[in-house]
Amino acid sequence: MQEQFRQLTDAEKKEIRKILIIQQKPFGDVLLNTGYFAELRRHFPHAEIHYLVQRPYATILEENPYLDKLIVMEKKRGVSKLVPLLRTIVRVRAEKYDLIIDQLRGTSSARIVLFSGARYRLGHLKKVKKKFGFPMRKWNWMYNLSIPRGQIRYYSRFKFDLLKPLGIGEVPHQLYYHVRDESAEYIGKWLKQTGLKDRPMIVFSPGTPILSKRWNLQCYARLGDMIQTRLEYKIVILWAPDEKEDAETVMRHMKTEAVLALPTDLNQAAALLHHAKVLICNDGGLNHVAVSQQVPSIAIFGPQSFPDKWCAWHIPIHMYLKDWTFRDKSDDTFNIMPEVVFQKLLDHLNNKENRNLNELAIKEDKNKEQRSKIKE
Repeated sequence: MQEQFRQLTDAEKKEIRKILIIQQKPFGDVLLNTGYFAELRRHFPHAEIHYLVQRPYATILEENPYLDKLIVMEKKRGVSKLVPLLRTIVRVRAEKYDLIIDQLRGTSSARIVLFSGARYRLGHLKKVKKKFGFPMRKWNWMYNLSIPRGQIRYYSRFKFDLLKPLGIGEVPHQLYYHVRDESAEYIGKWLKQTGLKDRPMIVFSPGTPILSKRWNLQCYARLGDMIQTRLEYKIVILWAPDEKEDAETVMRHMKTEAVLALPTDLNQAAALLHHAKVLICNDGGLNHVAVSQQVPSIAIFGPQSFPDKWCAWHIPIHMYLKDWTFRDKSDDTFNIMPEVVFQKLLDHLNNKENRNLNELAIKEDKNKEQRSKIKE
């Protein structure tokens, strides 16, 4: 059945001079929006493009060449979150946007859209459900440009669907996350100090704040031993501030010696990935960072995670493992043994096309470093 939705005319599009994108959180979802920025800019070359984001996640969008301005909203919990919400509503209304693209499409974003005064308000059309016998339209009435959600696929691709009323369709694209020079220098100095600068490495990221997504830590340890005894790669274990215990647990269970990465923020972690042959991780935001940096990855998915949404499986260097028949939520091995992951890694390393893609990325990174030194 053919989709029916209102599409802006060329004349209406020419009148749009100020656009706001809303998706305040979290890290992964904010990053996944960056895939369509270039195409949005191509269709609206003379418009200002702003983005509304909560403060912890604003780092994802810094130095983005397609954005003119960030509207940063403070992150609060409970009743106290009403204050930054009201401040944001006032600020958004003062900007006088012609078009708001609500990618979050939740209650909080809908409230901002409601009082925005924007001429065009674009959001996904949600299914009408009944509650206590009454139809619940979930703010559908607020959006004068809307379209039902399309086919589920990797979310950076899926996010293009909302742009169809603007005459924008999905195109090949790349996620954009700028690695700061100071982050690259921070990692480069550490690699030199630890003797890892010229040594090929594979990065593990075993931690996650969502326990249902965490692959068994002893499985990570066994996999690390397989790699270090059978291949010429050093295992580096990357961790976020609240994941150090998981990283140390993996190291304790290993018979061979891995390297615990230095403390990093997300930008520094991205800089470290540039030196990795492959990232092996759980389903999470770091996997999307690997996509943005064009670093090969293998993500391990449990029964409650969905690789069709959260893995860039359409790009050959981004792989995943999931047992689709496994349903035991209490078994954190996910019925995926280290031997299976090791074989997946071997298949990738032995694939000439993928190997060349990775070598080109590393070569380009080294060229950038050399050009930077020449400028200095």
